[in-house]
Amino acid sequence: MDIALGLIIGIGLSAACGFRLFVPFLVMGLAHRAGQLPLADGFAWIGTMPAIAAFTTATVLEILAYYIPWVDNLLDTITTPSAAVAGTFLAASQLGEASPLMQWSLAAIAGGGTSLTVQGGTAAVRVVSTGTTGGAGNFLVATLEWTMAVFLAILAVVLPLLCLLVISAVLWKMIALMKSRKQNVTMVEV
Repeated sequence: MDIALGLIIGIGLSAACGFRLFVPFLVMGLAHRAGQLPLADGFAWIGTMPAIAAFTTATVLEILAYYIPWVDNLLDTITTPSAAVAGTFLAASQLGEASPLMQWSLAAIAGGGTSLTVQGGTAAVRVVSTGTTGGAGNFLVATLEWTMAVFLAILAVVLPLLCLLVISAVLWKMIALMKSRKQNVTMVEV
């Protein structure tokens, strides 16, 4: 696989990981098993049946746990650092043609950075939702997050360039919302 294409797929999977940690692993395992997604040396185990079974169980449990009020906020504290590690791992799995130094450097910067940015944005949205709705609005946030995780993970495998455009739009919107929120807080303080 071409390094540039692998990096784009890795970024897409990493962004999905920022929404839900295990969804992209499940999608990647299924795509690899179906012969649709090559993996770097040492990562083929992701497409084995035991791994797919484990990712399926973890995905279902993670999605359900985010529907439990206050547990969702607790999970964000755990998944924020975990997302950076998982995003790095996902990106590295797509960079097999690169030297090990380049593979892991690109994976950490692009994959880990992307998943951490997305996870940080979703955690901020959940905090606002919890604060303004007492947790009642978190059901919608949780639904949007797992839906985006599935959508981005599949799109990363099927149409990686389109996935990159979608991620850029999502990140741009998150940044705009955070800037708007910061300006609103500053105006209230004055």
